[in-house]
Amino acid sequence: MAPLRLRIDGRTFRDADNREVILHGINAAADAKLPSKPDLPSHVPDDFFDGDNVSFIDRPFTVDSANVHFARLKRWGYNTIRYIFTWEAIEAAGPGRYDEEWIQHTIAVLRVAKRYGFFVFMDPHQDVWSRFSGGSGAPMWTLYACGLDPRAFDVTEAALVHNTYPKPAEYPKMIWATNYTRLACQVMFTLFFGGRDFAPKAIIDGKNIQDYLTDHYIAACKHLATRIHEAGDLEYDPIVGWESLNEPNRGLISYQDVTVIPTEQKLQKGTSPTAWQAILTGSGRACEINTWDFGGMGPYKSGSLLIDPKGRSAWLPADYDDSRYGWKRDPGWKLGECIWAQHGVWDPATDTILRKNYFGNNPQNGDKIDYEYFTNHYYMQHYRKYSTMVKSVFPDSLMFFQPPVLEIPPSIKGTEDDDPNMIFSPHYYDGITLLTKKWNRVWNVDVFGVLRGKYLTPAFAIKFGETAIRNCLAHQLAAIREEGTEYMGIHPCVFTEIGIPYDMDDKYAYKTGDYSSQIAAMDANHFALEESRANGFALWTYVATNSHEWGDLWNGEDLSIFSTNDRILPPIQKPSSDSRASFDTTSPAYSQAQSSETLTVSPANLKQTLSAEDMTLQGARQQSSDADSQSFRAAEAYVRPTPVTAHGDISQYGFDLRNRTFSMSLFAPSSTREEAPTVVFLPDFHFPPNDTSVEVSGGKWTISTEDENGALHQILRWWHAEGDQTIKIKGSRQQGTAAGAEEGYYLNTLKGCSVM
Repeated sequence: MAPLRLRIDGRTFRDADNREVILHGINAAADAKLPSKPDLPSHVPDDFFDGDNVSFIDRPFTVDSANVHFARLKRWGYNTIRYIFTWEAIEAAGPGRYDEEWIQHTIAVLRVAKRYGFFVFMDPHQDVWSRFSGGSGAPMWTLYACGLDPRAFDVTEAALVHNTYPKPAEYPKMIWATNYTRLACQVMFTLFFGGRDFAPKAIIDGKNIQDYLTDHYIAACKHLATRIHEAGDLEYDPIVGWESLNEPNRGLISYQDVTVIPTEQKLQKGTSPTAWQAILTGSGRACEINTWDFGGMGPYKSGSLLIDPKGRSAWLPADYDDSRYGWKRDPGWKLGECIWAQHGVWDPATDTILRKNYFGNNPQNGDKIDYEYFTNHYYMQHYRKYSTMVKSVFPDSLMFFQPPVLEIPPSIKGTEDDDPNMIFSPHYYDGITLLTKKWNRVWNVDVFGVLRGKYLTPAFAIKFGETAIRNCLAHQLAAIREEGTEYMGIHPCVFTEIGIPYDMDDKYAYKTGDYSSQIAAMDANHFALEESRANGFALWTYVATNSHEWGDLWNGEDLSIFSTNDRILPPIQKPSSDSRASFDTTSPAYSQAQSSETLTVSPANLKQTLSAEDMTLQGARQQSSDADSQSFRAAEAYVRPTPVTAHGDISQYGFDLRNRTFSMSLFAPSSTREEAPTVVFLPDFHFPPNDTSVEVSGGKWTISTEDENGALHQILRWWHAEGDQTIKIKGSRQQGTAAGAEEGYYLNTLKGCSVM
């Protein structure tokens, strides 16, 4: 077999030429969570509950338009696609009924991605279980299988669903995430990961509900994987790996007392019920529930609200006809009654809690359960089944392992689960910016440090000033990466979600064209990624249908780097001749010696060997006014130089946006071969060939425009000797591209994230 396009060497990715690879990725696409036929963004109530008759064909985009989108992403420097699909897209119509038309569409789109040389890994996406519980992922029938009635979720607040919200335009910011701690999600994730232990009476088709759900989920993913394998031209190119379930959640497993909010539950917004209150309102009882909001210094209790379903239950009625989906429910599992009442957690006759610690101990052996126990025991059981399935179809597949968000990873270092083909794949968002939809240059919080008990009091975790904020983001990402190594062993670390909201400051940028806050926030996140020494990332997100009015078309989120209402960077035009810059070719060859001094090459000293016409990409870069530059949707910050491949091991790289300077250092075990140089993506937006200078520790380099199926992009190739090597590339400082944000940039010095 030919060498794999991408393999793992300890904590590093390598290509077929043994060069280090950085995964510079993007999620494509967030609207793949939503059906296309009918077109059902989350703010549209029409036909919402006709969930058995939907299709996701044409997601993430049509085959005919795929070239446009993939070419655009290639021009912007991305080499990796996190390809989003959902269980619902495969199996919406009912158990075992797969959408073959959507699968063939997916195969066709993946073939287009292959033309552009992307590394692709497949993401089985979910958020708060399902569209019908306020998110995405699982088919509607899974809720019916568990005895729940999604049509009653709104009145019982079993879930806050955008599609059923009275005024969709007023759906509160980030309220969807609170569904993880509401009844529907608490039931579904508990049954999915721990049904055998916590709901032994829940038998359907002769299986416990845990096995029924898990078997269908894994079978659906296997069916898709098998079809991709059978296509014959997608295995390992472009598909290099599969990710585990997106953002898994414990449900109620490890709750020590369902009558109180767990201390580890940091997100509270809107009504914030205890699990016991959620159980009661889910069974039609009225409860006075505390309300929370998120202010200038974090979450605070804002009052209380009476939630009165007036007897309406979130559970299916006793006379519900199970024949709709063809399954047979065991007589011991009664419809019309809360599943936890049936297992002795509470008495619906007196509304009395009987076993408030029911989910805090393993019923099989009495062991106390905390979140770490959930991850190591219940979640790892699921992951092993999923991983075994993937490798039964793709034996050499890379496995992108995603533990529960911001929780301690499983302790698998040195065990059989310590798979050398595994990638630690955490998620990270700057929560202050995400929840407030503002870039706060004054203060932020070391959230990860707080979660890990780094500070005597959370007040010490507050960081003041933009320099401290940027450094603190970097330190958090580095700490997450190091924690992965501590618990899981030596593996690459790829942050498979990270991003910023674009609709900051009540959509001020959309009214004025001033994206300075978005530029600052996006640059801070990329700075953190570069400083953390992660092996890659997948930015959240790309949405081909994003608009200023409805954002990503899902739950009020607006994180897409592309919008139909914004200008995009003009593409490079094909130059009349190769555009390249190299030092004097009479110097010692890269394979013979390293230069004894730093070589500085600029347009001035290149004139003796290159004409101005040779160095200029005719029409490559449109000059824009300040106002025009501001309307590129913060492209200044995300279209940035990055290593593509490096001969050796990268020790540091980063981009100083304010000064348009890229630097990288590496250690090379030998001189570079002619056919395998170090390669850097060099966006002409920041580095026009006629206004770019390069300093190298030795060797030779070229700058050229590559044409990959019409996706023109500029790269620098560098041939160097063995040993420690450095490169610094300086581009032009464009005026006006970050107007209003200049004084907020602190890019030159990395300082400690001090305890205030």
